[in-house]
Amino acid sequence: MTRPRTTRTRLRGTQIRGPRVSAEAVAELAYRLTTRDRNLLALVWEHRVLTTGQLTRLFFPTPERARQRLNHLHHHHALLRFRPWAPVGSKPWHWVLGPAGAHVLAVEHGQNVAEFGYRQDAATAIAVSPRLTHQIGVNEFFVSLHAHARRQGGAVEQWWSEHRCAALWGDLARPDAFGRWTETCADGTAATLDFFLEHDTGTEALARVTAKLGGYADLAEATGTTTPVLFWLPSPKREANLRRLLGTPEIPVATAVHTPATSPDGPAGRVWQLAGATGCRHRLVDLATFWGTAPRRESDNDRCR
Repeated sequence: MTRPRTTRTRLRGTQIRGPRVSAEAVAELAYRLTTRDRNLLALVWEHRVLTTGQLTRLFFPTPERARQRLNHLHHHHALLRFRPWAPVGSKPWHWVLGPAGAHVLAVEHGQNVAEFGYRQDAATAIAVSPRLTHQIGVNEFFVSLHAHARRQGGAVEQWWSEHRCAALWGDLARPDAFGRWTETCADGTAATLDFFLEHDTGTEALARVTAKLGGYADLAEATGTTTPVLFWLPSPKREANLRRLLGTPEIPVATAVHTPATSPDGPAGRVWQLAGATGCRHRLVDLATFWGTAPRRESDNDRCR
């Protein structure tokens, strides 16, 4: 009897086989790693998965240099990679932390791999997770800010993952990320904006999206620090519908649309509109001046551990 054809070829890109690594291999890798490599591995671990293009914009001067170094790290099992299946064409390589990279980072923290929290099956599970697109979108927001800072100034001073935010504030609010952006304003003074990011892909009911603001208000009351919430939306229609539901919220909220044509400066640009207000849109850094916000202190974070 003829066996039916399988979809093995279609799924090959998401089948990640990580090797067992010896102590010798880890020691050799640790010797070869540059400071940039170590920062790259730590960032991939913190934010679960990044694409070749994202890592290029964050760490490398050219795509060719990026491909060479990423392939080198992959060869030494510091990184693992996969390509999500696409009905037409192909998607870029997506990179997650590999077993050898996890060993190196664990040693830097004075831990073994189990204490560090790395499990290869958990690290690679994002390849088939329905949240893959969402995670890539959250990361793209901050990669775009980094790219803007390289070209025109500014700095991403904090970029905390959903996992880290949940560990700090998860009993009250669970943002997709926490960020701190510093840039020079139009008047020549530098300003800093702390914010929580809600990256919206259009899959949740808008009533559920707006209901999240209750948790953020509770967090502001618990910590004594009010941090603005930024909603990053997939279309102008979705943004308009959300804004109608938001009204004038009790905490600072701004909305924008994450399409490439919106602004050449991405989320750093003049794309943000305050909830409950009409008229012109604002640059990201201008929100700090408009709201008169101040950066969170470490003690603010500790209160909700």
